[in-house]
Formats: sequence, C-alpha cells, structure tokens
Amino acid sequence: MSTIAAISTPEYAGGIAVIRISGEKALSVAEKIFRPFSGKPVSEMEGYTCAYGLAHDGGERIDDCILTVFRAPHSYTGEDIAEISCHGGLYVSRRVLRAALDNGAENAGPGEFTKRAFLNGKLDLTQAEAVMDVISAKGSLELKMAEELRSGSAFKKARACSQRLMRILGSLAAWADYPDEDIPEVQPENLVPELESISAELATLIENYDSGRILREGIPAAIVGRPNVGKSTLFNALSGCERSIVTDIAGTTRDLVEESVRLGDIVLRLTDTAGIRQTDDLIEEIGVKMAQQQIESAELVIAVFDGGEELSQDDLELINKINNKKSIAVINKSDVQQRIDEQVIRSKFLQTVYLSAKENQGLDQLRQAVEEVCQVKKLSENSLCAANERQRKCISGAISAIDQAVAAINYGEMLDAVNVLLDEAQQELLRLTGEKVTDAVVDEVFSRFCVGK
Repeated sequence: MSTIAAISTPEYAGGIAVIRISGEKALSVAEKIFRPFSGKPVSEMEGYTCAYGLAHDGGERIDDCILTVFRAPHSYTGEDIAEISCHGGLYVSRRVLRAALDNGAENAGPGEFTKRAFLNGKLDLTQAEAVMDVISAKGSLELKMAEELRSGSAFKKARACSQRLMRILGSLAAWADYPDEDIPEVQPENLVPELESISAELATLIENYDSGRILREGIPAAIVGRPNVGKSTLFNALSGCERSIVTDIAGTTRDLVEESVRLGDIVLRLTDTAGIRQTDDLIEEIGVKMAQQQIESAELVIAVFDGGEELSQDDLELINKINNKKSIAVINKSDVQQRIDEQVIRSKFLQTVYLSAKENQGLDQLRQAVEEVCQVKKLSENSLCAANERQRKCISGAISAIDQAVAAINYGEMLDAVNVLLDEAQQELLRLTGEKVTDAVVDEVFSRFCVGK
C-alpha cells in the first residue's frame, strides 16, 4: 500500500498540530522533511521514541517540531508511522503536510489510518467503528459505551457465540459427511437449549440499541400544549437563552423553534410549537397543524399543562392525540395554587413532573423523567450494545436465523435445513466483526470518518 499523510488534529489554530505519516516509506518521507537537532538520522530511530528538530521544505525552514516514530507492527495502523508535532497554526501545519506530500506521501482519505488498522488486523470492524464514537462522544455515558466497543467487548461476545455455533455446525457436518464412521448421531432436541442460549446472548447486544442510539444521536422531542401554559418559557429555560418569544398574549408562537439541549446524558433535539387550540386565525391555524405534525414525528413528546387551571377541552383533546407516544407530562406553574386534575394526567403519561418554568424550578426532575423514559439507567448498568444500524442488522439477522433453526427442529424438519439456517447465522456474525465482509461495506464504514483518523 502507498504511504499516506494527513493532519490528524482539527484544522483550527491551536497549541499544536499533528501531521501523521503511515506506510512502508513513512520514515523515509519524514527523513526528507525533518532534521533532528541531535544529528541522528530518522531511519535509525527506534519505535516509541521522539526527536526534537526542524521541519523544512527543500531546505527552507518551516518550524521547530517534535517527531515521534512508531515501528511496524507495533503502531496504530500496523505500519511504520511518523508523527510530526508542530505549532498549531493553519499555515504551519499545512506547509508540513505539503512537504510530506511533495516527498513521496499521498493524501490520506477519510478514516484511512483506521481502515489500515482494520486491514492489518489491529482492530476488528466493531472496534474500528467505535473509534468515531469515542471522538464524537458528548457525555460520560456515550464515552463509556464507545470505550466498551473499542476494547473489543462486542467482538468477544460475538466471537464466543460464533465458536459455539461452529461446534454445532461441525457436529452436524461430521455426522452427515461420514456416516460410516463411529460418530454419535446428532439428536435435534439436544440442540435446542444451546441454540436458545446463543440467541439470548446475542439479544443482549441489541436490547439497548434504541437507548444507545438516543445517546449518540439525540432524541427528537416536541414541547406541546394549549396556548399560554408556559411552553416557550420552558423551552427558553432548557435552552439557557431567550430563543422563543414569551408574552401573555395567547398564540404568540406560530412557527417551530428548534434547539439542541443537553439534559444529563441525553441530548434533546427540542422543538417549541404553537399552542394547540381551535382558531379562526389562518396563520395560527398553520402553526397548530405544524404542532400536531410534531406530535406524530417526535420520538418524545413533552406535554405542558397549566397547574393553576382545570383541564380544558383543548387539554383533553391533546391528551388523546398523544396516546401511545413516548411522553412526559409537565404540570407547569407549580408556584401557584393547583387546580388541575392530577389523577387524569398521571393515568395517561409515563412520567409526570411538577415545575415552574418561570422560576427555573423542577428542571432536574424533568431531566430524571427524560432519563427514565429513555431507559438511560438500564443502559448505564449495561453499556455494551450495538453501535450502529449495520451492527444491529447483522446481530438481528443471526438471531432470526437461529430462532428459525429452533423452530425447524421443533417442527421436525430435516437436519439439512437446520444446518443451512445455522450457517446463515454464522455468516452474519462474521460480517459483524468484519471477518467476512465486502470491500463496499468496508469503504462505507470508513467513509464516515474524518480525514486524519
């Protein structure tokens, strides 16, 4: 493979920048553009050592730098790597990169360093995918999940299940292919407990998938309610700034106002909506329809009610619209005398929170309710789960094939049919870890990486 180079730190002005060079000629390229003050040639440097020196371009000084050498196979990519740490100016780092490209290196593509680590057996595919999750983690729980995958936990569990399947497939093949040998006949009913155990073990990798996806991507959430219950005040309190206009005039909010808000370990892609009510105002009616559409499309609905007033017909109609949605009721204005029928609210929602958005009171209780509804606590107790849709699809495919094999055994099907299904499950697990995967899938996985990683 060619020798590649890229700036591995963000391309912004900062304290330092790192230019990474990897490949068979990495040290040769580095030697042409870096001169150690010690006088010792780069080619003679040992792995895991550094040198202070001068980066230059055809003899023209660029910057004082530090060169770090990693020798194959004991490097991130499994190849020789030279990393030049220079001052973090955009011009300086780009000059060093250009010098490397002018002296034999080629531009690295997105994720190409990690792709080479995968191709050279330094990482399995689930570990490689976890690298970007580590980089993009926005909270402690996200980082914990990503680190679990990067440590190879998912691979180890999938590999253990794969080996158990392999032993079953081996028994079936030996019994079928060598009928004249003294090999014990496979009893189908004896396979069922083992197959059900493997299926259950794989299911643990995807049972928290939706909660994990919510942590990584955020959850589309809508604040809804009739006019003047405090939706926009709550939206502003959660946003930490005056994003929505707040007045005593009913129907002030007519358009959708959006903001990403972090509540504990969860990011809400939050939308403030128009007050839902019957209206003859054409513009307000459009806003009401958009609010109703948000109820349908949002994964989480936060329904706001005025605790100081009795439930109105508009409130009751809203409750019926939210039925069967993942939802939280917020009884706002808890700082005034309460007149709302709490029992009706509690009977219709997964969680009910009392707060005063105006006084910023009760927001922590709302955070706890959101985490409860999104099952964050369960995820924190078992952070190992599939990281993306590719992994979920492979695991689900394996489970489906195993479950079909169990059903086939119970229906009295021939073991040939069971063998085909179990082989299909095995192939899905090999695709999961990358042990049997097409170039197109590999390219797609790493195309989502940043250049330099």
